[in-house]
Amino acid sequence: MPRPTRDELIRRGRRARRTARRRSHATCPSPSDNDRPDPLAILAEQDKARDPALLGLRYARMSASPFTFLRGSAAVMASDLSRTPTTPIATQLCGDAHLLNIETFATPERRLVFDITDFDETAQGPFEWDLKRLATSFVVAARDRGFDEATAHDAVRRCLTRYRASMREHSEADVLDVWYASIDEHDVLSVLGERVEDGDLGSELLTSTEEIFAGARRRTSKRAARRLTEVVDGRIQMREDPPVLSRDCLPANRFDLATRYVEAYAETLPPHRRRLLARFEVVDVARRVVGVGSVGTRCYVILLHGRDEDDPLVLQLKEAGQSVLEPYMDSPSPRPHGRRVVEGQRAMQTVSDIFLGWLTAVGPDGVERDFYVRQFRNMKGKVELAALDARGLVAYADLSGHLLADAHARGGEAAEIAGYLGKSDGFIEAMIRFASGYADLTERDHQALLAAIEAGTVPYEPEG
Repeated sequence: MPRPTRDELIRRGRRARRTARRRSHATCPSPSDNDRPDPLAILAEQDKARDPALLGLRYARMSASPFTFLRGSAAVMASDLSRTPTTPIATQLCGDAHLLNIETFATPERRLVFDITDFDETAQGPFEWDLKRLATSFVVAARDRGFDEATAHDAVRRCLTRYRASMREHSEADVLDVWYASIDEHDVLSVLGERVEDGDLGSELLTSTEEIFAGARRRTSKRAARRLTEVVDGRIQMREDPPVLSRDCLPANRFDLATRYVEAYAETLPPHRRRLLARFEVVDVARRVVGVGSVGTRCYVILLHGRDEDDPLVLQLKEAGQSVLEPYMDSPSPRPHGRRVVEGQRAMQTVSDIFLGWLTAVGPDGVERDFYVRQFRNMKGKVELAALDARGLVAYADLSGHLLADAHARGGEAAEIAGYLGKSDGFIEAMIRFASGYADLTERDHQALLAAIEAGTVPYEPEG
């Protein structure tokens, strides 16, 4: 069957408006909907597959603010999105596209780029679902920072306007040009510098961005190894720092466990990367608690040494379960789930970690689970929400819209999405209304969590 032309894809995108009108995306679930599933029940269902000892920490992190609740409740939003008008236009989705899941990381050439970095929930699905979650995150973040509603709306508008413009450019570009598109530190600093000179931005954002890049360059395996380990009786081992880092919660044969994990994971690497990994040997392993929504899933960091102890490699193994989107999709995602995460990441990013891989293995509790593997803190850095002023948040929204468009164009058909979006602002205005409405819903759900914690029906155990 011949590949459809750009014009045919654009027409197909326009026809999709019959299924879901662009202005229909303003539709947002209401707290008064009697058939809306209880958000806390959805979270409790997820808890069944998590480490019970860490659930109190999970809810403590989620309870901090409506924004942290949003970060930890991707499953709730997936359920709500399934009840909204939905296009038939599929692409590879991040599945958890909020503003803090866009970070810096190092390419194999050690170039720092900005891109989407969290793919635990990745799946093929309707392109607008990522946009709705990203747009909502900017409204919730704006409120968290105390900015007015006009700033929140401006951030969403800039994000979606840039997404639309970038998608139109990708629809006209060569396929390989779309695949190679990336934004590195020099691109970001150059644009920010120009906007500071023009008076559009304050110099504080440029300075803080330079600090983000400088800090990211220091986040290497060598530095991580120093922070995560200690010397006991002349031997290097993982530091005991519960609940965030713990080796003592693992069985006595944790070294054998880590070795078995690494050997199984190595089989998913291409041969030349497998040979590279073989030059490192396992030293120790510990359980590590990461993120907000991921708390309670199994995550381990494994220390390996190459030439000697001054040549470390730190790998992170993170449990991969079913995507929160999958119950609402027509076809199942690839299995095992570690493979799903890795393939989704490779589809959406221009470049990925050279040690990215997956495995299925029996854990310390005797249960077989899927994992994906990547380097720990491979020059990763992110914008600190507290450091953004109103103009900075809007500028960051612009960058986020660009990056999501790049990722969606690599994982789907840019011309089809561009055809659906068109040139009018109907879709954008509808998305602003949706994001504001869903931010209201998030605040209400957050209050329900606080009430459940107060009533003792939800575990709560803050750090420290």
